[in-house]
Amino acid sequence: MSIEVYESPQELAEAAARDFAARAEEAVGRRSRFVVALAGGSTPEATYEALAREYAGSSFWSSTHVFFGDERPVPPDHEDSNYRMAETALLRHVSPASVHRMRGELPPAQAAREYEQDLRGLFGDEGGLPVFDLVHLGLGDDGHTASLFPGTAALDTGDRWAVENPVEKLGVTRLTLTAPAINAARAVHFLVAGEGKADAVKEVLQGDADPREYPAKLIRPAGELAWLLDRAADGRLDHQEKN
Repeated sequence: MSIEVYESPQELAEAAARDFAARAEEAVGRRSRFVVALAGGSTPEATYEALAREYAGSSFWSSTHVFFGDERPVPPDHEDSNYRMAETALLRHVSPASVHRMRGELPPAQAAREYEQDLRGLFGDEGGLPVFDLVHLGLGDDGHTASLFPGTAALDTGDRWAVENPVEKLGVTRLTLTAPAINAARAVHFLVAGEGKADAVKEVLQGDADPREYPAKLIRPAGELAWLLDRAADGRLDHQEKN
């Protein structure tokens, strides 16, 4: 695991965009495609804006397959839709090989089944799990990531790639990739900015809370794990322990 700290959210976003582009070029060169799962939230949004600004003309887009880590139960044009955010910030400015959105307008169980079928259509049965080249994740101040919330049923899912996840405290059912599906990725990057996330970052990285209370602790990929933080989100970490 690596922890990278940037002075500002914008510097973080620009670094994440550079990394995305470099990984995309490498993946296309090695495997003729780049498969990424995008995240919702303001820090990923700034990253996608940087990608659109700096890399819209890059050749890797024509071999890029875009998925999503989670989605709210809303149609794609709703202001709360993760797809809408990514489409506005990035996807309308580039030409990916394919975009696979979670259909939040459908009944959640149906949408989750269809998304898993969509994933299997691209990945087949590669070791029984999807192998994303890169998964972007955010972090909630309650320790959730994607839509894996504390104490929810999705945390106990072992054989599914995507599920519907009732979140009692929000009064909604979200769609999410499961922890096993995320952990099969070649690289997982948390993009986290702001002082309001500092306590959660501290607990996830250096605390001893149960992973069911801080689900981001469940993300331990087979490949690379990196945390990209701005100075404020890094503020509670013990730097001696990091070293």
